Amino acid sequence: MLVCAQKNGRERVRVDFEVWPEAIELGRMFAEQGYELALVGGPVRDLLLRRASHDLDFCSSARPEQFEPILRRWGHDGFWDMGRKFGTLGAMRRRPDGTEVKVEVTTYRSDSYTPDSRKPEVNYGDSLEGDLSRRDFTVNAMALRVPQLDFVDPFGGASDLAKGVLRTPVSPEQSFDDDPLRMMRAVRFVAQLGFRIEPETAEAITRMADRIDIVSAERVRDEITKMLLSDRPRAGVEALVESGLADRVFPEIPALQLELDEHHRHKDVFEHTMIVLDRAVALETGPDGPVPAPDLTLRLAALMHDIGKPRTRRFEAGGKVSFHHHDAVGAKLTRKRLKALRFDHHIVDDVSELVNLHLRFHGYVDEPWTDSAVRRYVKDSGHLYERLNRLTRADATTQNKRKAHIFAAAMDEMEQRVKDLKEKEDFDAIRPDVDGNEIMELLGIAPGPEVGRAYKHMLEYRLDNGPVEHDVAVAELKRWYAEQQA
Repeated sequence: MLVCAQKNGRERVRVDFEVWPEAIELGRMFAEQGYELALVGGPVRDLLLRRASHDLDFCSSARPEQFEPILRRWGHDGFWDMGRKFGTLGAMRRRPDGTEVKVEVTTYRSDSYTPDSRKPEVNYGDSLEGDLSRRDFTVNAMALRVPQLDFVDPFGGASDLAKGVLRTPVSPEQSFDDDPLRMMRAVRFVAQLGFRIEPETAEAITRMADRIDIVSAERVRDEITKMLLSDRPRAGVEALVESGLADRVFPEIPALQLELDEHHRHKDVFEHTMIVLDRAVALETGPDGPVPAPDLTLRLAALMHDIGKPRTRRFEAGGKVSFHHHDAVGAKLTRKRLKALRFDHHIVDDVSELVNLHLRFHGYVDEPWTDSAVRRYVKDSGHLYERLNRLTRADATTQNKRKAHIFAAAMDEMEQRVKDLKEKEDFDAIRPDVDGNEIMELLGIAPGPEVGRAYKHMLEYRLDNGPVEHDVAVAELKRWYAEQQA
């Protein structure tokens, strides 16, 4: 345990650390070779916040080729050098209880972008204080020298941390010009830490939002992902929109802020989306449930489920407003945006399909489905079934208690029917009662489109009727084929 006081020029801040023994050991190893080593950034912030962390970031006066042998000796369970060109090497060791402690060490440095570059240039620095001055925010510009345990806080980060404020160590204009991604990081920290952006810093983000255009889509995507997987994704999205950054990186979201018609007869779509996002998060499950929190696919679908509404809004007779086919239009817009942000193809496919299906259940409320329709719902949603149900429930934001009760009861009933049907038949392997080879043999036809049409018919028959005896399926196949030949 370390207790110390650091005077930051304005006030004295008392800090209380319990330091990882691995950090102390690594510091001694660097000191023995005459190099400085300091724990920096997020791990120091998390120490003050009493947040657990097993990934430790350090900076050092040593160059990578100088500290690589030290790190290899310390990290006897793993070593990596993917960040070598940025001055970063990493290592890992396991504690006796199996806990992995990962460290990354970076030479004192500064990152900066040239006006039209999409990748930062790396320049080595020569002091810890200089390195800290180039960090994104004061709450990340604190350090702890090891092994001596000197707390270094030249910009009042501990004080800002106590106040829940995000402020840049140098002028925000200089900071965001050096690295525009810091503007996205500010929004992400709003979501992760529940902090507010200091007014001067917030104004600079709004003025400089177009600077984010030079940052690669992959780096922007990573910040959006971290924001959505945080404890407060709604706060992050709202900050993204308020800052003007969303207009550059995710324009479909601020576009949801539709002007209300003069009679206020339809919902504010952006506000509705924020409510749906909150509700979807609340419907995620524990680690052993079907949708373990935090679930990126569900959260993206909640955020994007209505992005087709601005394109499909129509003012109808009598002052009504419609959004016909906004599900299909939204699915196309979702696919396009997520591809532009370089999300993995399975995320693109799954989220766009959830957007496409998010209205599918609504017909059940008016008239309960047949078993055939229930089977089709489960088959069409496939592995997204549990997420789709949660998105559907989250989307039911009516303030009318009677309507809300009817909707929830209908969803409960449908889910129970699915469980009952699954006890009788294997929903995960629904296929025709005769396969392609048997179709060709029974009908005496060669491979070709006709086999495909027969297979499709028999699949529809299976969905309509459930599993049937083999001779019944054969009879239906022959009946259908005879009809086609007539």
